[in-house]
Amino acid sequence: MGARKVDNLLALAVLSVMVERPMHRYEIAATLRSRGKDQDMDIKWGSLYTVVRNMAKAGFLEIVGSERAGARPERVIYRITDAGRTELVDWTRDLVARPQREQSRFVAGLSVLAVLPPDEVETLLEQRAAALERTLAEIRAQVGAVEGLPRLFLIETEFGTAMLAAELEWVRGLRAELADGTFPEVDTWRSLNRAVFDPVRGPTEPA
Repeated sequence: MGARKVDNLLALAVLSVMVERPMHRYEIAATLRSRGKDQDMDIKWGSLYTVVRNMAKAGFLEIVGSERAGARPERVIYRITDAGRTELVDWTRDLVARPQREQSRFVAGLSVLAVLPPDEVETLLEQRAAALERTLAEIRAQVGAVEGLPRLFLIETEFGTAMLAAELEWVRGLRAELADGTFPEVDTWRSLNRAVFDPVRGPTEPA
């Protein structure tokens, strides 16, 4: 599949709300925030102006008028085009059907885990597990407080909860292996870490 004319996920979020009615940029931002789209996607609000402009240039949005309220600057009103609807549907299909490797800060940390001693990693994983438990509890409480909302509109939250629960189970498992000494070659890990990093940490810092 070729590159998209506008590949910022903020564009996808914009198209998803623009199918409802024409809007100006401030209304687009307010709608996205009210729907919690910044929790589903890595949205950088400062790029909204550029994204909307680029989508108009690509033919996904078109200007249909403007409005002015009091002394505020004139606000340009956009609406989605047929090409924009097609792009929204095609992009959604692609995201759902085609797995893509996504960057994770946790994975980045795991990739250099050897720089930390196993005993410290055990403590850090305990902290992470506690944080994941709190996050899951908060999400489940929020979902429980929503009455009558069809599952279709909670599906991304359902997936996110499942991923967090899976991560929590994995973190607990790894921590348990470190705690009971069943992690393979943990003594070798500890020895290598001391040999490399103890001179850097110095005698007064924790090993």
